[in-house]
Amino acid sequence: MASKRDSSDGVYAISVAAELSGLGLSSLRLYERKGLIAPARTEGGTRRYSEDDMQRLEHISELVDAGLNIEGIKLVLELEAENARLRAQLAKARAAPPR
Repeated sequence: MASKRDSSDGVYAISVAAELSGLGLSSLRLYERKGLIAPARTEGGTRRYSEDDMQRLEHISELVDAGLNIEGIKLVLELEAENARLRAQLAKARAAPPR
């Protein structure tokens, strides 16, 4: 029986990811070079984009459409990740039994 795929499993080749996202191959490579996205790699080095990567690319496209440049997008993504981390930490602290 096949195991269920996780949304972080890399399944799409770069050409498929480009087609699905509406972005060019060079844009996907640039976003990777700049650290905006980190697709999985096969043993042979082929990029494999996951559903999570595809959602991130959609978010990056929205930020580009809003007028942000690469460095602005990188900062927004870092701040969003930090915000999520802090919210999770706060939720965990609130759920902990009182001392």
